[in-house]
Amino acid sequence: MAGKGKKYRDAAAKIEEARLYSPMEGIGLVKQTATAKFDETVEVAVRLGVDPKHADQMVRGAVSLPSGLGKAVTVAVFAKGEKAKESLEAGAEHVGAEDLVARVESGWMDFDVAVATPDMMSVVGKLGKILGPRGLMPNPKSGTVTFEVGKAIREIKAGKVEYRTEKAGIIHAPLGKASFSSEALLNNLGALMEALQKAKPAAAKGQYVRGVALSATMGPAVRLDPGVAAEHRVAE
Repeated sequence: MAGKGKKYRDAAAKIEEARLYSPMEGIGLVKQTATAKFDETVEVAVRLGVDPKHADQMVRGAVSLPSGLGKAVTVAVFAKGEKAKESLEAGAEHVGAEDLVARVESGWMDFDVAVATPDMMSVVGKLGKILGPRGLMPNPKSGTVTFEVGKAIREIKAGKVEYRTEKAGIIHAPLGKASFSSEALLNNLGALMEALQKAKPAAAKGQYVRGVALSATMGPAVRLDPGVAAEHRVAE
């Protein structure tokens, strides 16, 4: 913990390093240790028993969090004609076709999520090297390549998040703000864990959910019991 500030060290002292907490206990600790002057984001890291180097073990998708994310999401949509109009009416901040592609190629990246209609993908595809590494490339599996642009935008604005396994088989996702109630964060965690269970690849062998940790933006990680977290569901 060398180099960490006093606030971080004080927060970390509240956590038993060797203990695996229940989801509700872990959320309570994360809320206690979120001591920054801004409303920190609560994030989850889930280590899965998959090898994403194999295409049949890649876990990727999107889930709508029932309690939302507590933040404004800026959406860019690649669409033409009526679909462009529909996107603007649904609340997209940036809408365009070849002109929007050119803006991104020139270095503009002032958006959080990109959506595209299928007929635009032949043009948007050239942005793969720019958007791909940032996790912003529209993809049918996450619902961001669709003709139902209005529905997609409304879901994103309401708290839909994308997830994708990284090289080590870990998925990172936001769950909301530290100011959320514990129940709201627990419900969002449940929605994500349900989605991950449904997305389990047939090729995945052995224990699927191998590690779960929560943290606030500036706070230490709190490890959850992966077995309990894996079985957690959204409260009715």
